[in-house]
Amino acid sequence: MEGIVADSQKHIYRIYFHSQGQVYEVYARSIYQSDLYGFVEIEDYIFGEKSQMVIDPGEDKLRTEFSGVQRSFIPMHAVLRIDEVEKEGVAKIMDSSGQNVTPFPMPVPKGGGKSP
Repeated sequence: MEGIVADSQKHIYRIYFHSQGQVYEVYARSIYQSDLYGFVEIEDYIFGEKSQMVIDPGEDKLRTEFSGVQRSFIPMHAVLRIDEVEKEGVAKIMDSSGQNVTPFPMPVPKGGGKSP
């Protein structure tokens, strides 16, 4: 069993998701479909070392936002992309306006029986 645990720690995922009009790019070691219907769970966030000389303010903001968070439940429709990567990068928050990010298409509700 020890080999399986050690091997699972090697996986690193880059997750892009929408939150409050922004696109979050975060890195984590564990992501899976939640028992809560329609949600994805993210655990074990990865952030750069605080001992580095240059600290990215965007990553520091994310580190602060997710400090003390054991697990996040992200709605499936907010997830844009999940990549398995070899090593973590810099976590960041981007403004979704003007980006080449297209939200998942949702059906448009029909008007309440109005006739032309």
